[in-house]
Order: sequence, then C-alpha cells, then structure tokens
Amino acid sequence: MLKIGNPLVSVNWLLKHRNESNLIILDATIKKVTADNSSTEETEKIQIKNARFFDLKNKFSDITSEFPNTIQSPQDFSESAKQLGICNDSAIVVYDDLGLYSSSRVWWLFKAMGHHNIAVLDGGFPAWLKVAMPTEKAIPYIGKAGDFTASYDANFMSDFNGVFSAIDNDKISVLDARSENRFNGLEAEPREGLRSGHIPNSINLPYSKLIEDGKMKNKKELKSIFKKYIKEDDTLIFSCGSGITACILALGTEVAGLSNKKSIYDGSWTEWGSLSSGL
Repeated sequence: MLKIGNPLVSVNWLLKHRNESNLIILDATIKKVTADNSSTEETEKIQIKNARFFDLKNKFSDITSEFPNTIQSPQDFSESAKQLGICNDSAIVVYDDLGLYSSSRVWWLFKAMGHHNIAVLDGGFPAWLKVAMPTEKAIPYIGKAGDFTASYDANFMSDFNGVFSAIDNDKISVLDARSENRFNGLEAEPREGLRSGHIPNSINLPYSKLIEDGKMKNKKELKSIFKKYIKEDDTLIFSCGSGITACILALGTEVAGLSNKKSIYDGSWTEWGSLSSGL
C-alpha cells in the first residue's frame, strides 16, 4: 500500500505511482476569489486521468454557515468522502488548476479529519500539462463508495474567540496570507459589503511570497522567509480572506520542516471583518 512521506509531490512522482491500488487523485479546483468573472465563455473541463472532482464549495464545506468555506462536521465530511470512494487506507494526491491554491485547503482538511496520507501536487494541473501527462474529459465519480471515517482534531482549526484571545499573546503569531494592499485596507475586499483591514497585531505574509512559477519554493528558501516573520517557538495561526490561502502558509511551514504548533483561522478575515469593528 502506498504511503506518502511528504506534503508535496512532483508530477514525476505522481506519474510513477499513479497505478497504485490505494492512490486517489483529487481535483480541488475552485475559482480564485479575486479572479475576473466577467467572461461567460464555457470550455470543456479536463482533468488528470482518473482524477475525481473534490467539490470544496458545495460538498466539502458547511453551506449552511454564514461564512464561506466553513469546515464541515466530521460526520458530513466522512459521508462526502465516502461518496468519492475515499477509504481510510487511501493515499491521496490533490491538485488544482492554479498550481497551488485551493489544493492546500483540501490537504489541511484531511489532516484535520485525521487522515495524513495525503500530499499536494506541486505546480498542480499546469505542471501536469506542461510535460504532456495523460488527461481526460472530467466526469462525475460513479464508482464504489469508500469507508472513510473522520477522526477530527480541533487543534487544526481556530475560531473567532480563539483568535481574539491570541492577539495580545506574544507567544502566538497570527499570519495573514492576503496581499499587502488588502491587509492594509488599500484595496477593497472581493466580497461585497465586507470592510477592509486586518486582525490587530497580525503579520502580513502574502502567500505569493512562497510560490515561484506556480510551485512552492524550496525548503531553504521557505525557512529563510519564515525566519523573517516568526520566532522558532511561536504558535502560529494562519488567516486569509476565507480560509483558503491561509493553508498555503501552513503547507509552506511543513515543506520548510518547521515544527511550530499551527492552526487555520477557519472564518479568517470574512468572519473577523464581519464580527469586529476597527482594525
């Protein structure tokens, strides 16, 4: 049975292992929240051969929540995973069509649900296409149901109260993955009606600083970047707009080999900006 030892795998690694019996490839593509949605042109969706679409927005988020991308209950996550044929012994590789974007959120969700045999495809679908790897027309998964059962670890997620109590604690660093202009309130938030600004005492580390040509920077580069923003023994809380790109920062710390205790602020700025006033 395939065991994945790293948080990131390459296209070549996936090509080598893609016929392993317990491997499941997930396409976790979503639209970028800051993308231009004015185009109405529809193109045929293609995917890595034998991939399954992981519907992060509609099947693997709590759609009854006031805030976007809210983590599901373990029971609901388990049922959705079973419908995709995911099992407790599955080795999962997840990708998206932006290189490194929503795939990191899926990686973190599975870890929070107790499943650690998962990795992100470095460079995602663009890297796969660049070397002309096998693709197919995307179709819904209709295979056998899985037996996945979540074992949720609440330490992987932070909520509003947890972040509120952390902002004056010098042992905890809140890192915000949004762009510098959004963090500083110089650019409007993409969600209509949401005020601009940032969590008090939070630190801006745009996720784009960790990525080069759609791939994660190497371990040495990442360690150097994080060293400028955090102390070795800091507890880390990652935030962003709605809990997606915060997970890129979490992925970066694991690739860098940092052992800091860390969590994702699930509601991120969408929640904080709605429930609090002032910066």
